[in-house]
Amino acid sequence: MAESSSDLTSRVLPIIKLGSGEPPSQKLAPDRNLPITLTNDPCLKDPYLRLQPVVDATPAYERFRVSGTAIVTGGAGDLGIAAIRALLEHGLQTVVLFDAISPEAIANAKRELSDNFPYATFVYNQLDITDADAVKLAVDGAAQLFGPITVLANFVGVVCCEHAKELSVDAWRRTMDVNATGSFIIAQAVARKMAEAKTGGSIILVASISGSRVNFPQPQAAYNASKAAVIMMKNCLAVEWARHGIRVNTISPGYMNTILNEGEGLEEARKAWFARNPMGRIGEREEICGALVLLASRAGSYITGADIVVDGGQSLL
Repeated sequence: MAESSSDLTSRVLPIIKLGSGEPPSQKLAPDRNLPITLTNDPCLKDPYLRLQPVVDATPAYERFRVSGTAIVTGGAGDLGIAAIRALLEHGLQTVVLFDAISPEAIANAKRELSDNFPYATFVYNQLDITDADAVKLAVDGAAQLFGPITVLANFVGVVCCEHAKELSVDAWRRTMDVNATGSFIIAQAVARKMAEAKTGGSIILVASISGSRVNFPQPQAAYNASKAAVIMMKNCLAVEWARHGIRVNTISPGYMNTILNEGEGLEEARKAWFARNPMGRIGEREEICGALVLLASRAGSYITGADIVVDGGQSLL
């Protein structure tokens, strides 16, 4: 129902509160007192090198260490698995994986991760992130089991490549619902727990170079609009939630070596992509991990509202 003129003129707008520089908005501020020690390594074969001081690696490790509990949505997909491996390699102990794909795919992900990281704790949940009630229940359950959630990495997304004239409204709505609305639902649920625990944290939403440019040669208006929404949403959430010590950023991959870009039917498109890429190749799934670890760790403590593009220069041309 449309609002009346009197309703509009009597509105009281909610006001955004910014951080004060005090806790909890100061969470993840850099520690200036990380220990640095110099030692001589007697194991080096070269006598000259044996006499040279070796810098202790502890500060470098601590700078990029990821701790606490991470929720990774879409974690059973190609990029999600690579992301989880990177977080575990940098110290993460607990991973809560949400995905709406088949139980078989989740079981395969569980087997791969458990075999390689036997010390870590994994929880797997088949979850539709567009279901707000189910998401709230799952996030609340994760926080109750494992304590404060420190990282959210949202990889859930669907692709829609159709000519705009033939694109159905249902396909448009599903793409927007999963990619944009789903991203908001999971981010909101996690942010509420972070704010409640007063621990701060890092929310990382996977967007795309498609959110800021038109792809070629494939038409994908719905997908591009949904990813543009994620990038702008990230800006808004970063401002609103900074006072809780919550940083919100996006990673925008280019064309990556995942199942979405495989198959003979995409050969013509791949040739066009490579022809417009300064590196002349597709990205490997592990190549998003540097940006992910940066944003999830202390190294990214002053980064919020950023969109890190990982595309080999694709969007430059």
